Amino acid sequence: MTLPSWQETSSGNRKLGSMARAALWLIQVVGEGEIFTVAQLREAFPDVAQIDRRMRGLRDYGWEILTAREDPQLLPEERRFAARGRDVWVPGQAKGPSHKASITNAQRAKVLQADGYLCRTCGISVGEAYEDGVALAVLNIARRQVTLADGSVTHELVTECQRCGRGAVDRSVHLPEVLSRLESLAPLERSVLSTWVKNGQRTYSSLEALWGLYRTLPEDSRRAVADALDGTDD
Repeated sequence: MTLPSWQETSSGNRKLGSMARAALWLIQVVGEGEIFTVAQLREAFPDVAQIDRRMRGLRDYGWEILTAREDPQLLPEERRFAARGRDVWVPGQAKGPSHKASITNAQRAKVLQADGYLCRTCGISVGEAYEDGVALAVLNIARRQVTLADGSVTHELVTECQRCGRGAVDRSVHLPEVLSRLESLAPLERSVLSTWVKNGQRTYSSLEALWGLYRTLPEDSRRAVADALDGTDD
């Protein structure tokens, strides 16, 4: 089947949107598995506002476009066209996924409150600076695919920062696996985990806290601690 040209704005009687044209550009210019830059993308579509955002939308249709976060070999401005997804230029193929229905303000507020206004992927809070100091965190509401205990699949709302929401990392949840690992815990481990869940945070024992403190010490101080422990063993 002959593909429309990425440079065309219509195919037959159907108008080609910028996302469809970006998909065709990836196939016809970049090539699957190859690297391109955001600058090259914008140069190819000078009259399309936010073309990089339009391209990110392809991920909802099975396209894999990797950033330096998912592929350490890439530079920050580079992207890799890893895999082709649905033919979004074909009528009916670009229909939005059913789970992409808009989230109401009430739902958003409820999820943010339930998640403690924290990204449930990396733990950062709204307005907090990332470790690299490049940007401040912006929180969004994402839909996480969850396989339930009965085998059915649903999408549950969860708080996620803008940075974690980028990329094509699979964050789907398989609840039966989680519950199976829970059942394998010893009674003491189960009790400790139950306490963490109820408190909404992990609490450290005095031994774990001391170990963490020890690891921050300079070499001579670590040696002094090791000598003291050896003396205790005697």
